[in-house]
Amino acid sequence: MRRSPILFLTVLIVGAFLVLATSVSTPGETPEEFERRVMAAASQEPPPPPELDAAQLALQEDLRGIGERFAGELGIAVTRVSDLSTMTHNGGEPFPQQSVTKLWVALTALDLAEEGGLSLDEMVTIRNADLTLFYQPVRNIVKARGAFTSDYRDLLTRAITQSDNTANDRLLRRIGGPQAVEAFLRRNRITGVQFGTDERSKQSEIAGLEWRQSYSTGNAFYEARDRVPEERRRQAFEAYLADPLDGASAAGISEALAKLARGDLLSPASTSFMLDTLKQTKSGPRRLKGGVPGGWEFGHKTGTGQYFDGVQSGYNDVGILTAPDGTQYTIAVLIGQTRTSYAERFDMMQEVTRSVVRYHEGRQDPVA
Repeated sequence: MRRSPILFLTVLIVGAFLVLATSVSTPGETPEEFERRVMAAASQEPPPPPELDAAQLALQEDLRGIGERFAGELGIAVTRVSDLSTMTHNGGEPFPQQSVTKLWVALTALDLAEEGGLSLDEMVTIRNADLTLFYQPVRNIVKARGAFTSDYRDLLTRAITQSDNTANDRLLRRIGGPQAVEAFLRRNRITGVQFGTDERSKQSEIAGLEWRQSYSTGNAFYEARDRVPEERRRQAFEAYLADPLDGASAAGISEALAKLARGDLLSPASTSFMLDTLKQTKSGPRRLKGGVPGGWEFGHKTGTGQYFDGVQSGYNDVGILTAPDGTQYTIAVLIGQTRTSYAERFDMMQEVTRSVVRYHEGRQDPVA
């Protein structure tokens, strides 16, 4: 049974105090001052969401229809950046994020850089021991040269635009691991989102395996996965779908992206860098982006899970849509599991984008 949204949110709220306690104090801050600051931030109540107007309720009805016609479990959310009004279908239910979690690694890295804990110009060398699994273009460079040296800005860009798992996991290790990412999420009051763990650990667990570095080369991971007894693999796969360690709600992601677009999470320079990087994403051109009309802009991050017995665990796209007049909307579509064809998934996602465009173009409010 899938974990309920209420339980999901409760776990995140309770865990917030534990994660916040590991956050870095500011220079010159005493432990007592740090504790008071953490407790004060945790006790603040977020403002109530704005009430939806008639046009937004109509858009929400469109999203509900799109979701109900699709043969699979999914959540949809659209947020108008200007006032954080959010329209959803199953918007509060957690679904697997898969590579969407690379967003949170990148934001945590930029935040750490602003605090002086990381220079994006810092050089880093990727070796065989750093390689992960699945899509990792940097592996070809390591195989050809024996190592690859670059900086963390480049790794961040590769993680977002190419969804490179090795670039992401190496950046994650540098910024302090999953605990640091969870701390960033909680500090910034991003609810309905949990990070989980690195790609090698997550994907191994979904397959019923324990990570071995030998899995990073050739077809070793696929061969090891094929040797897992079917019942064991089924149990691992279904356990992940029922309670994804990287679970997030569509509303949580959409609202977090809206905060990013508003400049609420990072400095203007870091915000601009992140938004520009998202626009360079190469994956998923036929997902949400396929429904973007001429004159509009879209920056996004995709996420794609493993297959087992004809079912895919996570097939996602989330991003920031900008109208020609500068109005911004964030969109999150998370498919928890489905047996549908790629064409059906593309059609569904593109229809979500087109619904947002119709909503925007049909509004009479010039400052929408």
